[in-house]
Amino acid sequence: MLGLTTALRLAQRGDRVTVLESAQQLGGLASPWTLGDLVWDRFYHVTLLSDQHLRRLLRDLRLEDSMEWRITRTGCFVGGLTHSVSSSLEFLKFPALSLVDKLRLAATVFRASKIHDSVNLEKVLVEDWLTRWSGASAFETFWKPLLRSKLGDDYRRTSAAFIWATISRLYAARRSGLKREMFGYVRGGYARVIERFADSLQELGVDLRPGFRVEEIRTNGRGVSVSQADGEPVLADQAVITVAPPLVPGICPQLSSSEASRLRNLEYLGVVCASMLTPAEFGGFYVTNLLDESLPFTGLIEMSALVDRQQFGGRTLLYMPKYLSGDDPLFQSTDQEIRQLFLGALERMFPQFKARQADTFQVARNRHVFPVPVLGYSSVAPPVTTSVPGVSLLNSAQIINGTLNVNETVLLAEKGVRQLIERYEQTAPS
Repeated sequence: MLGLTTALRLAQRGDRVTVLESAQQLGGLASPWTLGDLVWDRFYHVTLLSDQHLRRLLRDLRLEDSMEWRITRTGCFVGGLTHSVSSSLEFLKFPALSLVDKLRLAATVFRASKIHDSVNLEKVLVEDWLTRWSGASAFETFWKPLLRSKLGDDYRRTSAAFIWATISRLYAARRSGLKREMFGYVRGGYARVIERFADSLQELGVDLRPGFRVEEIRTNGRGVSVSQADGEPVLADQAVITVAPPLVPGICPQLSSSEASRLRNLEYLGVVCASMLTPAEFGGFYVTNLLDESLPFTGLIEMSALVDRQQFGGRTLLYMPKYLSGDDPLFQSTDQEIRQLFLGALERMFPQFKARQADTFQVARNRHVFPVPVLGYSSVAPPVTTSVPGVSLLNSAQIINGTLNVNETVLLAEKGVRQLIERYEQTAPS
């Protein structure tokens, strides 16, 4: 979505654009895949009412009228049971926290929603900030399991800006205060979005080249040459690299040693995400947050709580993501091993569910999803420009005041395009 949005905005101003994609299909983390007899998103995605950048892009792609909006519910699994926390009243009844803890936790969310600049929060560890506002008990019972599920032990090095960005986005999705949330999706999922994206780009003359595995990017004094293992190189005035920073030095050898070191040293978290189609149901919560650290996945995303089950053949589509460092052994596990691990945990959570009820179970993996948001992260985030003439970078590591999602990705692309144009106009020959 980052590369495609960048290409769209450049093509709309009249530039000739070529998109080189190593995979056989477009979309990256937003790409669709075939799950049994269903084509749907490889990783889970949702649109919020407040996602104005994404919604504007969907208008440009003539897709906003295809949006479906639903009021959804949120669950929280603790002590062997799932509790609904979808309204203020339900939250007040949540048994895992005392009344004082609940009030302080609500105050923490409200406090975060009123902060508009995360610079100062980058100086404070998330554990310290949450303990200060929510109290030690609420941190241990509620916040710590959620942080560990998303960040692992890296939560100990994470700044408070991370939780601020997370709360700010979800708070904006609520109609008012801590009340109902409304989420949306495009009918047909991201398969339809990517298909329309490709059509729109081709209408603008963009050259789309899936299956192009970039081997090396070099400037030669007359422009930029992008080579692949087999076939002719692509020549251009400018190249924009949108892969994760740790991968950039391997394809751009002309970077300075300090640039290459900075990019390689950015620590990224990846994801192992299982998708399952099943006739079973799991409470009808779009998101179930897990306060049980013994479970092997981060949370449960019941997509059929948002999307009409008839689009999934009357079945539940359940995502089970696990965020972890790129060198975690789970990446080496087979789909069958992950199936046994994850479905065994589901059976413990929902005794009425049996693993044999999984009609289809597939695992998607990506080692570079988002960087670890350490203290002072904005000072280590890579700039758009590089020392290599004509070569620029746009990647998820440049999302400073937000969490990784499609809306932030679209915003990053549009900000990046403005910088690219400004730089090109300053350096282009008269």
